[in-house]
Amino acid sequence: MVATLGFITIATFLVLTLSRRVSVLLCLVLVPIVFAVIGGFASDLGKFTAEGLLQVAPVAVMIAFAILYFSLMVDVGLFDPIIRTVLKWAGGDPMKITVGTAVVTLMVALDGDGASTFLITVSAFLPIYKRLGMRPLVLTGVVALAAGVMNMIPWGGPTARAMASLDMDSSEIFRPILPAMAAGIIWVLFASYIIGRKERTRIGRLQGELVGAVADEPGAAGVVDRAESKPSTFDNHDDVSEGDGGAYTVTDEERLDTSLPVRVFNIVLTLVLVGILLFQLMPLEVAFVVAFALALAVNLPSWEDQQALFQKHGGNVILVVSMIFAAGVLTGILGGTGMITEMAQALVSVIPSGGGQFLPVVTAVTSMPLSLVFTPDAYYFGVLPVLGEAATSFGTDPAEVGRAAILGQMTTGFPLSPLTAATFILVGMSNVDLGAHQRHIFGWAFATTIVMTIVALATGAISI
Repeated sequence: MVATLGFITIATFLVLTLSRRVSVLLCLVLVPIVFAVIGGFASDLGKFTAEGLLQVAPVAVMIAFAILYFSLMVDVGLFDPIIRTVLKWAGGDPMKITVGTAVVTLMVALDGDGASTFLITVSAFLPIYKRLGMRPLVLTGVVALAAGVMNMIPWGGPTARAMASLDMDSSEIFRPILPAMAAGIIWVLFASYIIGRKERTRIGRLQGELVGAVADEPGAAGVVDRAESKPSTFDNHDDVSEGDGGAYTVTDEERLDTSLPVRVFNIVLTLVLVGILLFQLMPLEVAFVVAFALALAVNLPSWEDQQALFQKHGGNVILVVSMIFAAGVLTGILGGTGMITEMAQALVSVIPSGGGQFLPVVTAVTSMPLSLVFTPDAYYFGVLPVLGEAATSFGTDPAEVGRAAILGQMTTGFPLSPLTAATFILVGMSNVDLGAHQRHIFGWAFATTIVMTIVALATGAISI
């Protein structure tokens, strides 16, 4: 009875969220409440809900202050020198431009916000791509690959949802997957190199055909001379990274001016924060609260500037944090009523004997393609808790299923998914058809998940 009620709850949640007829937040709160009442658990709803909210509170705090911290760092131009250096190094070589696009995206995506990542990277690179005759499709593809891998960070949406739904912290979900993520980053850089070389060859071939066609025209010798005297596309032009909107001069008009000591402070503080993340020196929510307070005091000492920052980025914080707390209602009720346990036992009963050990691997391999079918909320709050409990029944650590999920579900898959608004920002700003973008980069994105899965297996983050 409880298992059936649980499956109906999950099915109703998925149908409503996938149909987009009701907001995800309402579904997360009202659907479990309705079915808990139907199941006779009305008297315990307060306790179940409170327990769920307490479980997700640390995750919500971490996300809130992580978004504020990295949004402030973007506003003060922490990553601008890196972007300018990359553009100057790339010059006019399409291959270097492509690799540089990946490097800059990896840096900018540290804020965990796909929309802002796409806005910054496309604004910085699209003029350069157009000037060199590179296809915007290459830009969207490379940005998607780099942003997808970086979406695995703990304050990004998928990992935060995985931690919230399984009631775990970053040391259990994210830290063991770091080697796999590093391999994913290396793979993205390699893929960008290959894609860039192909684009360089394509442009060189087109230029050769153009010069040849002009030379065949009667009386066109003067035109040929002009064509041949044109500087090579692959010359290291410094002007490619300067002027004409081609450089990272298209930064936000609200970019905050900071002095050299403040910029050095920001760099040191960010490095310390990353070190705390990697070595788990303190709870991440505590680290981000303290780091943001220090950064705010140093960069924006006036009350008016601080209020302006909260007004500018507060909307993103409220949207994400409210969703996490709403998810706490769902997971608290599903766990408190025993629905998750009963559903997992029902699932275990239909899985062939010995098949349970493959659950993490199956989850990992299917995670990226399922980004095209499931919204992150539907997958992480509706499907993952059941998979985690099923893993426990087979003697497998449920954290392995959580790690497997973030190897692709709305990480490498999110910049291709039609279920995320950020995807449309990416293709819309680049004037690229979504279908063409998906066909161009799906194989590379899926390969990224496979590479990370192999490394995760080799390092023991997931097992068979």
